[in-house]
Amino acid sequence: MRSLAIFQVGESGEGRIVREIERSRLAGIDADYRAALKLFVKEEGRHARILAAMVRELGGSLRRTAWTDRLFVQGRRLMGLRLKLLVLLAAEVIGIGFYGLLAERLENCSIGRALRQICGDEEAHLEFHAAFFRGQTTSPWRRALFSVTWFAVAAAACAVVLVDHRPTLRALAIEGAPRRLWGLVRAVHRRVCVGEVVAPAGRASVTV
Repeated sequence: MRSLAIFQVGESGEGRIVREIERSRLAGIDADYRAALKLFVKEEGRHARILAAMVRELGGSLRRTAWTDRLFVQGRRLMGLRLKLLVLLAAEVIGIGFYGLLAERLENCSIGRALRQICGDEEAHLEFHAAFFRGQTTSPWRRALFSVTWFAVAAAACAVVLVDHRPTLRALAIEGAPRRLWGLVRAVHRRVCVGEVVAPAGRASVTV
């Protein structure tokens, strides 16, 4: 329940990035991209409402903030627009990995089914962000820069989540979370730099 409440905070509100995209003149950002990003933000809001319903159903209370969410937000604000979008891509990896692990453990209960549905949505979000970065990495040096930055950002994101949600992983006897998350990180790297669509080993309910 604590983990769901924390993720609920993270799924709430990305209006700032929409405003920045509206002003951006980066290559690859056009009217279609701006419209798609607005839909992405709306769907994240829907996920926040679903997670809020789960927390209430379990008898918990919603949070206004979480230290992990503040860390992600502050990290985005310290970076340029490309790196902010990279942090959003890392958040999709964390969401798919963590929701998928919970859904597998909870099996066919209502919360497990809802988490699998969210995972499906997050896969589309992941491809949306990955497609943007494929367009930004059309030369060898750009791909090299993306690789270094991606693995650094993604490793930090995975470490933060694994530490913060360790009690949940232990309580549900979930094993292999680091391997699952890092498999997703590597799959995203191949998807951006090679255009290869791969499924990390051990993922039964989500395809990447």
